[in-house]
Amino acid sequence: MRDYAKRNSSKRNNIRPKKTVFRSKKKNISVISGNLLLVFLLMSAALAALSFLYFDSDIEAIEPRKSLNSITIDFPTSLIENSILIESNDEDGFMSCEYFVQIGAYGNKKYAYEAKEILNEINLVTINEIYSAANPGKLLHSVLSGPYENRSAANNAKEQITKSGFDPRLRTLCKKN
Repeated sequence: MRDYAKRNSSKRNNIRPKKTVFRSKKKNISVISGNLLLVFLLMSAALAALSFLYFDSDIEAIEPRKSLNSITIDFPTSLIENSILIESNDEDGFMSCEYFVQIGAYGNKKYAYEAKEILNEINLVTINEIYSAANPGKLLHSVLSGPYENRSAANNAKEQITKSGFDPRLRTLCKKN
């Protein structure tokens, strides 16, 4: 073949590939000069010396101020014994409470009756129609157990209902006598 570009192929074979070295053509100049570093060092030493002179504080010289306030708390000695007696002749002022256990609130009446049948061993289970607070106008069928005389009896019933697979809630209805 003829070499139209007039390249000498024998020279091309003798050339070795050069290793790539990344060097800057500019002289290595530090970002912060040595003189500037020296100025900062001298300035910080001067500020440190000045602060030791200006903020001269001796820990032994600091003494607490004498208190000018005096507070006296007087209370009856009966309070020391952790017993407080409340006297009240008016028993009508107390509130009477009834405790209920809400088993569930169902949109379909059929599910409310199914829950009542599952809990046939528990007395006092009733189904009431209530309106939803979250969705006004929606009728729900609330399954309740109670009323119970005290919180302890209601909690016992709640445990029995929980064992049956429900997630009951304790509800309290208090009325002023």
